[in-house]
Amino acid sequence: MPSACVVGAGVVGLTTATLLQEARPDVKVTLFADKFEEATTSVGAAGIFTPSAMFRGPSQEVTWRWLADGFAHYSRLLQTPDADEAGVRELSGYTLSVNNPDAVRTPIESLTEYRLLTPQEVRSFSGSWKYGSFLKTLLVENQRHLPYLMKKFRRRGGQAISCHVTSLEELADEFDVVCNCSGLGARVLAGDHDVLPVRGQIFQVRAPWIKEFIFTDQDAYIIPGLEHVTLGGTRQFANSKLTVDEFDSRAIWEKCNRLVPSLKDAKVVREWVGLRPYRHVVRVEREVIKSKRGKPTHVVHNYGHGSYGVMGAPGTAMHAVRLAVEALDAGTKARL
Repeated sequence: MPSACVVGAGVVGLTTATLLQEARPDVKVTLFADKFEEATTSVGAAGIFTPSAMFRGPSQEVTWRWLADGFAHYSRLLQTPDADEAGVRELSGYTLSVNNPDAVRTPIESLTEYRLLTPQEVRSFSGSWKYGSFLKTLLVENQRHLPYLMKKFRRRGGQAISCHVTSLEELADEFDVVCNCSGLGARVLAGDHDVLPVRGQIFQVRAPWIKEFIFTDQDAYIIPGLEHVTLGGTRQFANSKLTVDEFDSRAIWEKCNRLVPSLKDAKVVREWVGLRPYRHVVRVEREVIKSKRGKPTHVVHNYGHGSYGVMGAPGTAMHAVRLAVEALDAGTKARL
């Protein structure tokens, strides 16, 4: 039986593993990670499908393909009986800008319901906003989605192993294909120092009266989830601090309360900090490495999504799986 492994159990790794199982049911897939579900960075993500220029592939065409494939993937899941268990639902809301009309546009305008706000609508929001837009999009709650993917992975015969992988070469002797979805771990595993931590700090609060999201170009956002509302945020490049910063907390709370004053009555569930694995171009490509015994093995990289892991995972995973299947097919032909 052909074999493959995936390194990393965040939303990118789990999506890659399950899509590989779908594409090649004859392949035994093993998952290696030192963090699962609640311990991953993915679990703190608000999980809203709202792309920006910070998420990009090697070309506009590739980036668009990833976005279109990803939106279609979650839209299909939304129409199934699994939608609630998978944490997928529709969510509408607004993007606001003080002075930049381009900031309220989105690459997915053609995929869903989108329109620019009238000046009167923009003035209805608290603050000195000049431009705004409305968008109907999708929300993927990772506190449900990660367990859903893991359940699917195991039901199809996948094996999840908790361990710290120190090199891809140590896996190359055992598997025909290695999929590297290690996020920040790619700095070591792939020697890729273009991958940087981007520190994000948020509040999760109880505010069931908040039904629509709000994004602004002033680093403030409010995203209602299935069980709580996420208030953010920070985007601090090359900052690895994992403890809550009181000054960031104050700034987030004040900005979000100015935007929606009723949030002053919200009950804080927790504050959370995570390090997003950012790369200027998300890396999805294949290379051949040699194992410690000299065996050539295909490695498929899929990492560097930054704060767009949930949104980008299906599209980049489909791309990565195509590369993995090509490598598996080439290996099968070589053995015949």
